[in-house]
Amino acid sequence: MSQTMRTQGKTVVLVNGVPASGKSTISRLLSEHFALPILTIDGIKEPFMAQFDEIDRPFNRRLGSAAYEVIWSIVADSPTQCVFIVDAWFGFQPKEVLERYLEQAGITRVLEVWNHVPGDLAAERYALRLGVRRHGHPGEEYLPELVKLANNAKPMSLGPVYTVDHREPIDTDGLLTWLSKEFGD
Repeated sequence: MSQTMRTQGKTVVLVNGVPASGKSTISRLLSEHFALPILTIDGIKEPFMAQFDEIDRPFNRRLGSAAYEVIWSIVADSPTQCVFIVDAWFGFQPKEVLERYLEQAGITRVLEVWNHVPGDLAAERYALRLGVRRHGHPGEEYLPELVKLANNAKPMSLGPVYTVDHREPIDTDGLLTWLSKEFGD
């Protein structure tokens, strides 16, 4: 990543998509390639989830909202030249909430990697990990809702967007080249 990019102000790479859309895979790929930190809602939320025996859907959502706030607090408190990868389903709250957090955090550049996945594939992936996810995440009853969500989801489009279509093999070279160009390398 160029020195120019690091001195232009805070940048975030939003790795966006519905649950089970491939965000974690893409985030890890970008983090390793560009040596950038990843902030994830689940990474912040799940240690707290482990402290409770019972977590219903409303409480899960509250934990998710709190984790989202923590992410933007960390970004806001970071030096101006920092670049963060933020892995989340940004559509879980109104776009205006994200815009407010970006402004409060001093973000000057937003790049987005949109993880497109059709509803049936998202549900299939989600179902495969039901037995390995930390308790407190929605269960099998969430699958019909996820199908509808995935079929209607769209990127935030607050800056340049690169779409990863998860119906196809990931074009790793294309993604890395796009982000390198956006970083000014």
